[in-house]
This record gives sequence, C-alpha cells and structure tokens, in this order.
Amino acid sequence: MTDTLDARLDRALAALPRTYSGPGGAVAVLREGEVLARHAWGWANAERRVAFTPASLFRMCSITKQFTCASVLAAFADPRELDTAIAARLPRLAGPRPDALQLAHNQSGLRDYWAVAMLHGSPAEAPFGDREAAMVIAGAQTLHFAPGTRSSYVNQNFRLLGDALAERTGRSLAEHFRGIFERAGMTSAILAADTRALPDGTEGYEQMGQGGHRVAVNRLIWTGDAGLGASLDDMIAWEKHIDATRDDARSLYQRLAAPVAFADGRPAPYGFGLAREEALGRPASGHGGGLRGWSSHRLYLPRERISVVVMLNHITDARAAAIDVLAAVLGEARPEPDASLPAPAWLGAYVEPETGILARVEAGEPGRVRLRFASWRPETLDRNADGSAGGGSRSSRLVPTPQGLRLERPADNLFSTLVPARPVAAGTQAGIAGRYHCAELDAELSIVDAGVPYAAFSGCLGQGRMELLEPVGEDLWAMPCPRALDHSPPGDWTLAVRRDASGRVAGITLGCWLARGLDYRRR
Repeated sequence: MTDTLDARLDRALAALPRTYSGPGGAVAVLREGEVLARHAWGWANAERRVAFTPASLFRMCSITKQFTCASVLAAFADPRELDTAIAARLPRLAGPRPDALQLAHNQSGLRDYWAVAMLHGSPAEAPFGDREAAMVIAGAQTLHFAPGTRSSYVNQNFRLLGDALAERTGRSLAEHFRGIFERAGMTSAILAADTRALPDGTEGYEQMGQGGHRVAVNRLIWTGDAGLGASLDDMIAWEKHIDATRDDARSLYQRLAAPVAFADGRPAPYGFGLAREEALGRPASGHGGGLRGWSSHRLYLPRERISVVVMLNHITDARAAAIDVLAAVLGEARPEPDASLPAPAWLGAYVEPETGILARVEAGEPGRVRLRFASWRPETLDRNADGSAGGGSRSSRLVPTPQGLRLERPADNLFSTLVPARPVAAGTQAGIAGRYHCAELDAELSIVDAGVPYAAFSGCLGQGRMELLEPVGEDLWAMPCPRALDHSPPGDWTLAVRRDASGRVAGITLGCWLARGLDYRRR
C-alpha cells in the first residue's frame, strides 16, 4: 500500500492533540503557496465551550519580532536611523550603545528585562506594563558582552525598536503593523499588547497536575517583542505572501531572511527576528513563540517551498510539533540517536568561563545527554560516534579535547573550554547567609539559613519568594527560577561566592544566560 502525502498528514495531524496534549490548537501546512492542511481542534475557551477554528485569534508571542523588524525595514532603508531614539532610552548605559541592527539581530549585549525583573523582586504574576518596562530598560548601566560580538535572546531589543520606530515616524506600532498585515492579506491580525484578554475570548492555559489545565494568568503589556494577535488564517496569508515574494530581493521577508554576521565576520544564525536554522537537515527560517498559556512555531523551507505553522493555547514544545508535521510532509522519519553509544565519561558540573554560569551535563535517554546551561528547559544533545554530542546550526555541541570539555554554540558565537566545578569540601559552603546588594540594579539578594540555605530577590518591583539553593561546587550554588513573568523562566541562576583573604564571604557574582555578570556585595 502506497504511503501517500494525504495519509501521512492525516496521521500526523491526528497525533498532535495526544502528543502535545492540552485544550486546543491549530496547524497549517503549505507547499508552493498552496494549502495542504488547515486544521483546528479542541477549545479556544474551554470554560465557555468555544471551539478552536482557523479564525480564532491566538497570541503569536515572539513570532511578533519579525513583524517589528519588517515594520522597521518598511519605514527605513537603514534601520540605524533609529539609533538616536534607542540611545535616549538607555540614559545610564556606559560605553558603546548597541545600534538598531544589533538589536534586531539579538547582538545588543543588553540583559533581558524579563530576567532582570525577577532580580528586582517581581512576583511571577505581577503586572508589568509600559512604566515598569521603561524603568528596567533605562536602569541598564553595563552590557554582558560587547555589541555585535555575541548573541543572546533579549525581548526588549524589539520593544526598543518598536518604541523608537513610533517616535521617529509619529505613527504607532499598531499602525505600522496594519501596513504589513494589509500587504500580506492578514485580515484579522492585530497588535494585542494587553495579555489579559483577546477580543474574541480565546484563552491560554497552564498545566495543573497530571493532564489538567487552568486559565493562565498574564498581566503583561507586550509590544514589539511579543504583542501580535493572529489567527491561523492570518498566518496562512503570511506564509502565502512569503512564498509569492520569494524571488523579489526587495520583498520584506527576503530582506528579513538575508544573511547577517557577527562583528568578527562569522555568520549569525539569527537576524531581523528570524532564526536561520536547519529543519530535518534542510535550510529553514522561522521562529517560535511562548507566553504563559501559549506556544507556537512557524517554519519556512525556501528550497522546498514548504511552510508549517503550529499554534497551541498551552505550553508545550511547539517546534517539535512543527518538525513532526514537516517530517510527514517530507515522508521522512525524525532521526533517532544511536542508543548503543555508552554514557560519556565527562558528565558533571562545569563553569563556562566567559559567562561565569553553570553548565551541567547529565545522562539523558540512551544515546543522548542533557545540557543545562542557557535555558530553563535542558537541551537534549544526541551522542555522536566521534565522542561529541550535539551539533547543527542552532544546537550546542560538546566536544571532549585534551584541554577539557569544549562547548560550542555557533548561534551565539561562543566557543570555550568548560572549567570543572571544584568538589564541595566540608565547611567550604559555610557563611553565605546574609544580605547582598547589587549597585547597578539597586536590588538585593537575601540568603537565609532555614536549616538549609534559601535565597530571594527584592527590589523596585517587589519581593520575590524564597527558593532552595543547591550546592553544585565549592562556593558555587544554583538558585532555581521555576516561574517568571515571561512563559520561560530564566533557568537556574548561578551564584559564585567570593571570599576575602580571611575566608569571609565578601560578595557574589550572579547570573544566568539572559542576565550575566552582576556583582552583589555583602552589606
């Protein structure tokens, strides 16, 4: 019996609600500009029993970023015309300020404001609007890398671009978006900045125990970083527009997807709100999105002229869902690791020397390891026959060398040899309880010995909750951040303790991937 495209797609679409279970979702597949699948299931609002349809509005979250960059490119031949307006929003920043292109390519060096908000003590479900955003952004005094030299995902890069665009042109970001929507035929898409509700009542849901979901609480104001509201039909129109203009070098998507580079000339796999990546070994461009209660992913394969859009009103791995559907279109199985490869000898805890943050390598499924480094969700790396793990355009790679375990992250232009964490010796973790102040943030870290050490942040946004510290190495602790304002918490914070000549704790260097190298001194 021939395994037809229709049969493969039917199986893939039928599997999505079970594999990525939740209240509901929608998916579209296009090839050569023609719709192969347009499918919705479940509930856009489970309490009101409103079914999901291809016309239901959905929070596209970080997929917004490409529309912000498209608006900038539509308004200015050179986005750096926004540099002055951007610099004015960073009044305390010392040294070189990032330009508009570095913001658009996530090469700004700014610390992400959702992560920094947690350092200011913000509760996970607190309101965070224009006032709070402006305050956190304007408070930046230093960068965690020189602009253009590295990449790090920073939401406010795109908020800054959108705000500067509105100021410079005298037109709101919503007006600029409408111009893009009209060009692409996205008839119901809107800038839905207030995350508390969508106009048609569609809700996002958060998992609650085994299999249960509750309405997710969001009190954020998103703008150029994640404010897009769109339906599946709107996203189908966007994908059709992309394919129809594929041969026009001046078209917006072709300009968005053009090659970009770091300052040293290395190719940068992220630019203008788009990831340049590989999907099943093929060049692709796209982006994912997530907010508490929402997850989505879109992919476009230019050579094959295939688009896949997955939209879910709950938190799950939407990119994996998109790859499942893509595999069905291509008639290929997702590659599996070699389960016969033994567990490596280099599992353990390390410090990445440039960022100063923990990198923990753990055993995964057979043939895989898990890297806990730059994300709240551990990165799964397939073992390779040469003894390494991982690889690909956006994946980390771990390579054992005579000098030690090498970490390669080409997407971030980061290549370094990890430093093993020193084992915890008796008595070396003592004396850390106390209050620590970060002068740059004017924020505080409190560590309390309650039988075991707990820590919490406080500052201009409130008082965070106490979290149990985990000893990882000598004077090296991990502090979890299981929830945050954004859908994705920053992951574990690394606390590296500094002692004076007498052995007394003098301070802590604190950071995570999104906000590194912050100095806290003991009061």
